[in-house]
Amino acid sequence: MITAAADGSSLGNPGPTGWGWYIDDARWAAGGQRLGTNNIGELSAVLDLLQQTDGVAELHVLCDSQYVIKAITQWMPGWKRKGWKKADGKPVMNVELMQQLDRLMAERKAAGGVVTFEWVKGHAGHALNEAADRLANGAAAAYQRGKVPDAGPGFGGVTGPGAPSVGTAAVPSADATPAAPAPAANASAPSAPAAAPTAAPDLFDGFDFLTDTPAEAEVVRLERSLLSDEVRADPASVAALLHPEWEEIGASGRRWSRDELLAEIAPLPKPVELELLASHELGDDTLLLVWRSVGDETALRSSLWVRTGGRWRQRFHQGTREA
Repeated sequence: MITAAADGSSLGNPGPTGWGWYIDDARWAAGGQRLGTNNIGELSAVLDLLQQTDGVAELHVLCDSQYVIKAITQWMPGWKRKGWKKADGKPVMNVELMQQLDRLMAERKAAGGVVTFEWVKGHAGHALNEAADRLANGAAAAYQRGKVPDAGPGFGGVTGPGAPSVGTAAVPSADATPAAPAPAANASAPSAPAAAPTAAPDLFDGFDFLTDTPAEAEVVRLERSLLSDEVRADPASVAALLHPEWEEIGASGRRWSRDELLAEIAPLPKPVELELLASHELGDDTLLLVWRSVGDETALRSSLWVRTGGRWRQRFHQGTREA
């Protein structure tokens, strides 16, 4: 049996996106795109892993995204029966990736192969998960800098025709940024990664989404994403948007810690819209949003967002039912 960890990362969510999977120092891969979401990164990591391990009789995949695991193992049959729509009639997000994953899983099963999934808590010291996380974050950071991440040796230990064999040192090209995976607990330091192939143009070539975007527009977009089913269905996506010291005073009067919220986060029962009332730039990297949540009930809300390392995250939130 082959055990691999797969992970995704998005700096800003949406923003520069990376993915990575890791088996050992000789078998790992990374990639991404200039603009995407955390869930796109998570799904892409599993998709590439399935593609590269075609023919493996038994594959065990470790993920810290319950969204990915449940989508593949529980939700897909229902989505397919409904024409790739969710129970509420809305189209399934990232449907092209979902359909590719569905096809690969069906082909693997038809060939007698077995793929199992296991949820692991992210950032909890699990060696394989930590390595995949570093690959994904490194790939996203590379795209943020306008570079191409190192694609890695892949499952076969080569990156393409002419690539050196495993254990042969290679110098990455000038435009490549190594993703630097963390070695497994019982593994020695990895050999230098092979040079990454030149990336083909993608949909977002020529679109500089890291500049000329007002802070208010970026933060409002991130705030709205916290109301979406796609993000709320995946605690890892929510965690990526919350500051490590985040807290909330809810409309009910309850004080929430970050860990408490992540343990209970789920899609909202009914859609809620964000009506922006005001925004206040308290500093170059600090922005306060004042807004109204509009649904079955309305509430006045304030959210404090801070930017560190070029990444906006919510630091504090408070809600008050509107009279």
